[in-house]
Amino acid sequence: MLKRLGLAAAALGVTALPAFAHLNPEEHGSFMAGVSHPFFGADHILAMVAVGIWASQIAAANSDRKALWIVPSAFVGTMAVGFLMAVYGIGLPFVEPAILASVIGLGLLVAAAAKLPAAGAAAVVGAFALFHGYAHGGELGSAGAWQFGLGFMIATALLHLAGIALGLGIARFGSAASRTIGALTAIAGLSLALGG
Repeated sequence: MLKRLGLAAAALGVTALPAFAHLNPEEHGSFMAGVSHPFFGADHILAMVAVGIWASQIAAANSDRKALWIVPSAFVGTMAVGFLMAVYGIGLPFVEPAILASVIGLGLLVAAAAKLPAAGAAAVVGAFALFHGYAHGGELGSAGAWQFGLGFMIATALLHLAGIALGLGIARFGSAASRTIGALTAIAGLSLALGG
């Protein structure tokens, strides 16, 4: 019981973090700024860790370890496309609402332990990733875009790996642990949406 309360408190504490993901491009268009960027926005952290957890759930449910790299790779690859769209001035509507929807949606997918094939899950996370990448590119403009882009793709992959490790680590406690994390992620996403 205390572990569940601690987990709930930690998840709710994350929702209280301000969104520091919006940086001044002239000061922050570097590789290290790109690496650090995803770690300063609760929406980015929640969504990217949820992708990793969901990939671990799909791998276990389908006995298909390929999901562990297919799903996160789809996110990172499509995020790069969104980033390039923003850098080159190609419009994409509803970016911020779609990012918040991704946190809620990915949380619900983890909470439901949705059993899609790896390719289907890759398509879902890819759709969300397009908006995350676009937001990164839109905030930066062209100042140091390539270095920054490479940095945030690496950081995103690391957050996915953290989610996979978390998902695989808590799997031994049954599905309730990962489902609880998914539900808390969705609640945190809803809190961010209502608070913003």
